[in-house]
Amino acid sequence: MLILAGDIGGTNTRLALCERNGQGFRVISENKFSSAGYSGLEVIIENFFDGKSTDVERACFGIPGAVTGEIIELPNLPWAIDSNSIRQRFGIKELGLINDLKANAYGLCELEEKDFAVLNEGIKSPTGNAAIISAGTGLGEAGMHFEEAMKIRHPFASEGGHTDFAPRNELEIELLRYLLAKFERVSVERVLSGQGLQNIYEFLRDSGRISAPDWLADEILKADDIPAIISRHGLAGNSEICVVALNIFVSIYGAEAGNLALKMLATGGVFLGGGIAPKILPKLKETAFMNSFRAKGRMSQLLEMIPVRVVLNDKATLLGAAHFAFYQMEN
Repeated sequence: MLILAGDIGGTNTRLALCERNGQGFRVISENKFSSAGYSGLEVIIENFFDGKSTDVERACFGIPGAVTGEIIELPNLPWAIDSNSIRQRFGIKELGLINDLKANAYGLCELEEKDFAVLNEGIKSPTGNAAIISAGTGLGEAGMHFEEAMKIRHPFASEGGHTDFAPRNELEIELLRYLLAKFERVSVERVLSGQGLQNIYEFLRDSGRISAPDWLADEILKADDIPAIISRHGLAGNSEICVVALNIFVSIYGAEAGNLALKMLATGGVFLGGGIAPKILPKLKETAFMNSFRAKGRMSQLLEMIPVRVVLNDKATLLGAAHFAFYQMEN
Protein backbone atom coordinates (compact mmCIF):
# COMPACT_ATOMS: atom_id res chain seq x y z
CA MET A 1 0.00 0.00 0.00
CA LEU A 2 1.41 3.36 -1.08
CA ILE A 3 0.60 6.26 1.25
CA LEU A 4 1.04 9.96 0.51
CA ALA A 5 1.70 11.77 3.78
CA GLY A 6 1.82 15.53 4.18
CA ASP A 7 2.91 17.99 6.85
CA ILE A 8 1.39 21.32 5.82
CA GLY A 9 3.04 24.27 7.53
CA GLY A 10 2.77 28.02 7.29
CA THR A 11 6.45 28.13 6.29
CA ASN A 12 7.12 24.76 4.65
CA THR A 13 5.06 21.90 3.27
CA ARG A 14 6.60 18.43 3.35
CA LEU A 15 5.29 15.50 1.36
CA ALA A 16 6.42 11.89 1.47
CA LEU A 17 5.47 8.75 -0.41
CA CYS A 18 5.84 5.83 1.94
CA GLU A 19 4.86 2.28 2.78
CA ARG A 20 4.66 0.30 6.00
CA ASN A 21 7.17 -2.45 6.78
CA GLY A 22 8.24 -4.34 9.89
CA GLN A 23 10.45 -1.48 11.10
CA GLY A 24 7.90 1.29 10.58
CA PHE A 25 7.28 3.50 7.59
CA ARG A 26 9.77 3.34 4.73
CA VAL A 27 10.01 6.64 2.91
CA ILE A 28 10.23 6.04 -0.83
CA SER A 29 10.48 9.70 -1.80
CA GLU A 30 10.24 12.97 0.11
CA ASN A 31 10.42 16.66 -0.68
CA LYS A 32 10.01 20.01 1.07
CA PHE A 33 8.38 23.05 -0.50
CA SER A 34 8.17 26.70 0.57
CA SER A 35 4.45 27.09 1.27
CA ALA A 36 4.34 30.78 0.39
CA GLY A 37 5.75 30.02 -3.05
CA TYR A 38 2.67 28.09 -4.15
CA SER A 39 -0.97 28.98 -4.66
CA GLY A 40 -2.22 25.85 -2.92
CA LEU A 41 -1.63 22.28 -1.86
CA GLU A 42 -2.73 20.76 -5.18
CA VAL A 43 0.03 22.60 -7.05
CA ILE A 44 2.57 21.28 -4.55
CA ILE A 45 1.30 17.70 -4.93
CA GLU A 46 1.53 18.04 -8.71
CA ASN A 47 5.13 19.24 -8.38
CA PHE A 48 5.88 16.41 -5.98
CA PHE A 49 4.66 13.75 -8.43
CA ASP A 50 6.40 15.60 -11.30
CA GLY A 51 4.30 13.94 -13.95
CA LYS A 52 5.00 10.43 -12.69
CA SER A 53 2.07 8.02 -12.49
CA THR A 54 1.81 6.79 -8.90
CA ASP A 55 -0.85 4.45 -7.57
CA VAL A 56 -1.49 6.05 -4.19
CA GLU A 57 -4.17 4.18 -2.28
CA ARG A 58 -4.38 6.47 0.75
CA ALA A 59 -3.29 9.98 1.64
CA CYS A 60 -3.37 12.03 4.81
CA PHE A 61 -2.35 15.63 5.38
CA GLY A 62 -1.69 17.35 8.71
CA ILE A 63 -3.31 20.78 8.37
CA PRO A 64 -2.49 23.86 10.51
CA GLY A 65 -6.04 24.81 11.40
CA ALA A 66 -9.41 23.53 12.51
CA VAL A 67 -10.50 20.59 10.35
CA THR A 68 -14.28 20.93 10.34
CA GLY A 69 -15.24 19.74 6.87
CA GLU A 70 -13.92 18.70 3.48
CA ILE A 71 -12.85 22.22 2.49
CA ILE A 72 -10.42 23.86 4.91
CA GLU A 73 -9.28 27.49 4.88
CA LEU A 74 -5.93 27.94 6.58
CA PRO A 75 -5.35 30.77 9.11
CA ASN A 76 -1.67 31.34 8.26
CA LEU A 77 -1.80 30.71 4.50
CA PRO A 78 -4.11 32.08 1.77
CA TRP A 79 -5.13 28.54 0.83
CA ALA A 80 -8.32 26.52 0.76
CA ILE A 81 -7.74 22.76 0.82
CA ASP A 82 -10.49 20.74 -0.87
CA SER A 83 -10.21 17.03 -0.04
CA ASN A 84 -12.64 15.94 -2.79
CA SER A 85 -10.77 17.93 -5.43
CA ILE A 86 -7.43 16.40 -4.39
CA ARG A 87 -8.90 12.91 -4.33
CA GLN A 88 -10.36 13.20 -7.81
CA ARG A 89 -7.45 15.05 -9.39
CA PHE A 90 -4.80 12.56 -8.28
CA GLY A 91 -6.88 9.38 -8.25
CA ILE A 92 -6.44 8.73 -4.53
CA LYS A 93 -8.90 6.17 -3.17
CA GLU A 94 -9.02 7.38 0.44
CA LEU A 95 -7.91 10.77 1.72
CA GLY A 96 -7.92 12.24 5.21
CA LEU A 97 -7.37 15.76 6.51
CA ILE A 98 -6.46 16.06 10.18
CA ASN A 99 -5.17 18.87 12.36
CA ASP A 100 -1.37 19.10 12.22
CA LEU A 101 -0.99 18.76 16.00
CA LYS A 102 -3.19 15.67 15.92
CA ALA A 103 -0.84 14.29 13.25
CA ASN A 104 2.12 15.33 15.40
CA ALA A 105 0.64 13.37 18.30
CA TYR A 106 0.11 10.27 16.17
CA GLY A 107 3.71 10.62 15.05
CA LEU A 108 4.95 10.10 18.60
CA CYS A 109 4.01 6.42 18.16
CA GLU A 110 6.61 6.15 15.39
CA LEU A 111 9.54 7.69 17.28
CA GLU A 112 12.34 6.18 19.34
CA GLU A 113 13.92 7.36 22.59
CA LYS A 114 16.71 9.10 20.67
CA ASP A 115 14.07 11.33 19.09
CA PHE A 116 13.38 13.10 22.40
CA ALA A 117 15.24 15.44 24.75
CA VAL A 118 14.17 15.40 28.41
CA LEU A 119 13.39 18.67 30.18
CA ASN A 120 11.75 17.06 33.19
CA GLU A 121 11.98 13.36 33.99
CA GLY A 122 8.86 13.41 36.15
CA ILE A 123 6.87 10.31 37.00
CA LYS A 124 5.10 9.04 33.91
CA SER A 125 1.57 7.73 34.37
CA PRO A 126 1.05 4.89 31.85
CA THR A 127 -2.70 5.45 31.81
CA GLY A 128 -2.69 9.25 32.13
CA ASN A 129 -3.58 11.78 29.49
CA ALA A 130 -0.79 13.51 27.56
CA ALA A 131 -0.47 16.76 25.63
CA ILE A 132 1.64 18.30 22.88
CA ILE A 133 2.36 21.97 22.27
CA SER A 134 4.20 23.19 19.19
CA ALA A 135 5.47 26.69 18.52
CA GLY A 136 6.47 27.36 14.93
CA THR A 137 4.95 29.62 12.31
CA GLY A 138 1.90 29.49 14.59
CA LEU A 139 1.09 27.79 17.87
CA GLY A 140 -0.59 24.40 17.99
CA GLU A 141 -1.88 22.39 20.93
CA ALA A 142 -3.45 18.94 21.17
CA GLY A 143 -4.36 16.38 23.78
CA MET A 144 -4.13 12.60 24.02
CA HIS A 145 -6.63 10.77 26.19
CA PHE A 146 -6.07 7.23 27.38
CA GLU A 147 -8.58 4.65 26.14
CA GLU A 148 -8.86 1.89 28.69
CA ALA A 149 -10.43 -0.63 26.29
CA MET A 150 -7.65 -0.37 23.70
CA LYS A 151 -4.82 0.52 26.11
CA ILE A 152 -3.68 3.36 23.85
CA ARG A 153 -3.67 7.16 23.89
CA HIS A 154 -5.98 8.66 21.30
CA PRO A 155 -5.02 12.15 20.04
CA PHE A 156 -7.57 14.92 19.65
CA ALA A 157 -7.12 18.35 18.14
CA SER A 158 -7.70 21.77 19.64
CA GLU A 159 -7.22 25.40 18.68
CA GLY A 160 -5.63 26.27 22.01
CA GLY A 161 -3.03 28.46 20.34
CA HIS A 162 -5.78 30.99 19.59
CA THR A 163 -6.89 31.38 23.20
CA ASP A 164 -6.18 34.69 24.93
CA PHE A 165 -2.67 35.60 26.05
CA ALA A 166 -2.66 35.86 29.84
CA PRO A 167 0.19 38.01 31.20
CA ARG A 168 1.64 36.98 34.57
CA ASN A 169 3.67 40.02 35.63
CA GLU A 170 4.09 43.76 35.02
CA LEU A 171 6.43 43.28 32.05
CA GLU A 172 4.01 40.92 30.31
CA ILE A 173 1.13 43.30 31.07
CA GLU A 174 3.08 46.02 29.26
CA LEU A 175 3.73 43.58 26.41
CA LEU A 176 -0.01 42.93 26.17
CA ARG A 177 -0.75 46.68 26.09
CA TYR A 178 1.85 47.11 23.32
CA LEU A 179 0.30 44.32 21.24
CA LEU A 180 -3.26 45.58 21.80
CA ALA A 181 -2.22 48.77 20.04
CA LYS A 182 -1.25 46.65 17.02
CA PHE A 183 -3.89 43.90 17.04
CA GLU A 184 -7.60 43.89 17.77
CA ARG A 185 -7.11 40.78 19.92
CA VAL A 186 -3.97 39.19 21.36
CA SER A 187 -3.95 35.42 21.33
CA VAL A 188 -1.15 33.43 22.92
CA GLU A 189 0.07 32.71 19.37
CA ARG A 190 0.93 36.41 19.06
CA VAL A 191 3.72 35.89 21.60
CA LEU A 192 4.46 32.18 21.26
CA SER A 193 5.44 31.58 17.64
CA GLY A 194 8.11 32.79 15.24
CA GLN A 195 6.22 36.03 14.78
CA GLY A 196 5.65 36.09 18.54
CA LEU A 197 9.39 36.17 19.22
CA GLN A 198 9.67 39.07 16.80
CA ASN A 199 6.77 40.83 18.55
CA ILE A 200 8.57 40.49 21.90
CA TYR A 201 11.79 41.87 20.39
CA GLU A 202 9.95 44.84 18.87
CA PHE A 203 8.22 45.52 22.19
CA LEU A 204 11.57 45.72 23.99
CA ARG A 205 12.97 47.96 21.24
CA ASP A 206 9.99 50.27 20.75
CA SER A 207 9.33 50.70 24.47
CA GLY A 208 12.90 51.89 24.95
CA ARG A 209 13.68 49.17 27.48
CA ILE A 210 16.64 47.88 25.47
CA SER A 211 18.09 49.44 22.34
CA ALA A 212 19.16 47.40 19.34
CA PRO A 213 22.77 47.98 18.26
CA ASP A 214 23.24 49.32 14.74
CA TRP A 215 24.78 46.08 13.43
CA LEU A 216 21.71 44.12 14.60
CA ALA A 217 19.25 46.65 13.21
CA ASP A 218 21.03 46.45 9.84
CA GLU A 219 21.00 42.66 9.88
CA ILE A 220 17.30 42.53 10.71
CA LEU A 221 16.49 45.13 8.05
CA LYS A 222 17.97 42.86 5.37
CA ALA A 223 16.64 39.57 6.76
CA ASP A 224 13.94 37.29 5.40
CA ASP A 225 13.67 35.37 8.68
CA ILE A 226 13.84 37.86 11.54
CA PRO A 227 12.89 35.40 14.35
CA ALA A 228 15.81 33.16 13.35
CA ILE A 229 18.22 36.09 13.78
CA ILE A 230 16.77 36.97 17.18
CA SER A 231 16.99 33.40 18.44
CA ARG A 232 20.49 32.90 17.04
CA HIS A 233 21.91 35.97 18.76
CA GLY A 234 19.86 35.22 21.87
CA LEU A 235 21.45 31.78 22.12
CA ALA A 236 24.93 33.13 21.36
CA GLY A 237 24.54 35.83 24.01
CA ASN A 238 26.03 38.57 21.84
CA SER A 239 23.02 40.89 21.89
CA GLU A 240 21.28 41.95 25.09
CA ILE A 241 17.94 42.65 23.42
CA CYS A 242 17.93 39.24 21.71
CA VAL A 243 18.90 37.48 24.94
CA VAL A 244 16.09 39.17 26.88
CA ALA A 245 13.55 38.58 24.08
CA LEU A 246 14.40 34.89 23.96
CA ASN A 247 14.28 34.60 27.76
CA ILE A 248 10.78 36.13 27.82
CA PHE A 249 9.70 33.82 25.00
CA VAL A 250 10.97 30.72 26.83
CA SER A 251 9.30 31.78 30.07
CA ILE A 252 5.96 32.26 28.30
CA TYR A 253 6.44 28.92 26.53
CA GLY A 254 6.89 27.19 29.88
CA ALA A 255 3.85 28.91 31.36
CA GLU A 256 1.61 27.97 28.43
CA ALA A 257 2.89 24.38 28.44
CA GLY A 258 2.01 24.24 32.14
CA ASN A 259 -1.45 25.66 31.41
CA LEU A 260 -1.99 22.95 28.80
CA ALA A 261 -0.79 20.28 31.22
CA LEU A 262 -3.41 21.40 33.75
CA LYS A 263 -6.21 21.60 31.19
CA MET A 264 -5.47 18.10 29.90
CA LEU A 265 -4.38 16.71 33.29
CA ALA A 266 -1.43 15.43 31.29
CA THR A 267 0.11 13.08 33.85
CA GLY A 268 1.29 10.94 30.93
CA GLY A 269 3.59 13.72 29.76
CA VAL A 270 3.84 16.98 27.86
CA PHE A 271 5.68 17.06 24.54
CA LEU A 272 7.14 20.11 22.79
CA GLY A 273 6.86 19.72 19.03
CA GLY A 274 7.22 22.23 16.23
CA GLY A 275 10.25 23.77 14.61
CA ILE A 276 11.33 26.21 17.31
CA ALA A 277 11.90 23.99 20.36
CA PRO A 278 14.79 21.88 18.95
CA LYS A 279 16.54 25.03 17.73
CA ILE A 280 16.47 26.68 21.16
CA LEU A 281 17.00 23.48 23.17
CA PRO A 282 19.97 24.86 25.20
CA LYS A 283 17.74 27.71 26.39
CA LEU A 284 14.85 25.36 27.17
CA LYS A 285 17.20 23.29 29.35
CA GLU A 286 17.93 26.32 31.53
CA THR A 287 15.74 26.97 34.57
CA ALA A 288 13.27 29.51 33.11
CA PHE A 289 11.11 27.08 31.14
CA MET A 290 10.51 24.55 33.90
CA ASN A 291 10.20 27.25 36.57
CA SER A 292 7.34 28.77 34.59
CA PHE A 293 5.89 25.36 33.77
CA ARG A 294 5.45 24.40 37.42
CA ALA A 295 4.68 27.88 38.85
CA LYS A 296 0.98 27.10 39.32
CA GLY A 297 0.45 27.75 43.00
CA ARG A 298 -1.33 24.85 44.67
CA MET A 299 -0.87 22.75 41.52
CA SER A 300 2.92 23.11 41.45
CA GLN A 301 3.55 19.69 42.99
CA LEU A 302 1.40 18.05 40.31
CA LEU A 303 3.30 19.88 37.55
CA GLU A 304 6.64 18.80 39.03
CA MET A 305 5.62 15.15 38.53
CA ILE A 306 4.73 15.54 34.82
CA PRO A 307 7.38 14.38 32.32
CA VAL A 308 8.30 17.04 29.75
CA ARG A 309 10.15 16.18 26.55
CA VAL A 310 11.14 17.96 23.34
CA VAL A 311 10.49 16.19 20.04
CA LEU A 312 13.75 16.30 18.07
CA ASN A 313 12.62 14.41 14.96
CA ASP A 314 11.31 16.96 12.46
CA LYS A 315 9.43 14.23 10.58
CA ALA A 316 7.07 13.50 13.48
CA THR A 317 4.04 15.17 11.86
CA LEU A 318 4.79 13.53 8.51
CA LEU A 319 5.06 10.11 10.17
CA GLY A 320 1.88 10.84 12.12
CA ALA A 321 -0.02 11.54 8.90
CA ALA A 322 1.22 8.23 7.50
CA HIS A 323 0.29 6.48 10.76
CA PHE A 324 -3.24 7.88 10.60
CA ALA A 325 -3.64 6.84 6.95
CA PHE A 326 -2.48 3.29 7.66
CA TYR A 327 -4.20 2.56 10.98
CA GLN A 328 -7.11 4.97 11.31
CA MET A 329 -8.46 4.92 7.75
CA GLU A 330 -8.90 1.14 7.61
CA ASN A 331 -12.29 0.03 6.32
